Amino acid sequence: MLDWSTCTAIERQPGKLGGVWLFKGTRVPVKALLENLEGGGNISDFLEWFPGVDSEQVATILTHIQQSLEIA
Repeated sequence: MLDWSTCTAIERQPGKLGGVWLFKGTRVPVKALLENLEGGGNISDFLEWFPGVDSEQVATILTHIQQSLEIA
């Protein structure tokens, strides 16, 4: 199982958007990135659509997912 708590690019606050994992310093759910990629979107489009998110955060999240899959 993916442990989001060790990913430095995201945060979770109980009173913020129902406590879902968000890009740190934003109100953009991590789920939005995953859904956009799954739907055929690309990272450049995502960054344009969600200007509060930066490319380093996306790279950190994708690396976190990749490393978690390698451990599993």
